[in-house]
Amino acid sequence: MDSSGECQEVLQMLTWLRELSDWIWQDRLWFPAGLGWANLKDRDGQVFAKGRDLWVIFPIAVCFLIIRQIFERTVAVQLASLLRVREKPRVRAAPNTTLESYFCNASKFPSQSSVEELTKQSACSVRQVQRWFRRRRNQERPSQIKKFREACWRFTFYLLAFIAGLGALIDKPWFYDMEEMWNGFPTLPLLPSQYWYYMIELGFYISLLFSVATDVKRKDFKEQIVHHVATILLISFSWLVNYIRAGTLIMLVHDASDYLLESAKMFNYAGWRKTCNYIFILFAAVFILTRLVILPFWIIHTTWVYPLTLYPPFFGFYFFNGLLFVLQCLHIFWAGLILRMAIKFLPGNDIVEDERSDREETESDEEDDDHEKREKTKNGFVQNGNGHTVLNNNHHHSKME
Repeated sequence: MDSSGECQEVLQMLTWLRELSDWIWQDRLWFPAGLGWANLKDRDGQVFAKGRDLWVIFPIAVCFLIIRQIFERTVAVQLASLLRVREKPRVRAAPNTTLESYFCNASKFPSQSSVEELTKQSACSVRQVQRWFRRRRNQERPSQIKKFREACWRFTFYLLAFIAGLGALIDKPWFYDMEEMWNGFPTLPLLPSQYWYYMIELGFYISLLFSVATDVKRKDFKEQIVHHVATILLISFSWLVNYIRAGTLIMLVHDASDYLLESAKMFNYAGWRKTCNYIFILFAAVFILTRLVILPFWIIHTTWVYPLTLYPPFFGFYFFNGLLFVLQCLHIFWAGLILRMAIKFLPGNDIVEDERSDREETESDEEDDDHEKREKTKNGFVQNGNGHTVLNNNHHHSKME
């Protein structure tokens, strides 16, 4: 194909992309009938949100990543030392080429048949192979200091973001009367406080996506990714179509409880169990109040029900509320975990367990497993005198991680 033919294909592709862009951003999709992007042009000294403003979130995200590294290596480390955060001693797995190769290339949790095969290849007993894999898995689990540093960073951001958001909204009429969110929509002038609140929140969530590969992974890792992506889409979309008043309230509601959870984790890593538990109770109360009461029955009601009294429904209306619905489903999921953790406050349970965490395996676990296997082999299953299965209380002593 000659160069003129290639240029023709490029031009056709550009034309197709431009037509697709024009179709995606047509007024009738994102605004009520009779309103559109022309209403958001700056005029008479009033400034409105623009899509090109969002490019600034990427350098802000990079700045967050740099600040985080400095913060974790200085402030967080000093605070960990002040609170006497201690590392648990870990027994390292002895060097073994055969087992290491299987661990890295096949599975970190070998089946019983694989264990038996590995005993032949490594000249180790079944018990030695099982112990080696336990110790090797523990080596890859994050340290207490690493978890404390991450929690300290998130605590600092969420606390400052909540204070800043509250300061930016406390004197706004839509903070008290949420129907004011739609007063004059879509020609809602942009305030400097709203601009920076949006850009900093978006930059932070983008930085979380950038650092997700190195952060401590929990059992709800996929849900966290969905939450971050949905939050970024929701905040960005609310900026583009000038749902800024609703967006600021949603961000404030989310920041209201997060710093409490991170502070509870910090005290847990430091061994301040009672303080951790008291803060967790407060976190649970604030989480349920803000995300299961205020968000659905005040904010979402005002974005889903009230606008229909002003405008006929349109695609942007469904898209925005659809993203809110995704977040609300995640909140219900996490509320279930929080309620399960609240059970740990019953008598005899003095440590809050994070149901998302991957508990570190210990040598006592190995002994318990071996004992259980022997009993099952002997009796079929373990029972007490009344015929009920015996529960080992040691399994309740997990940590919020």
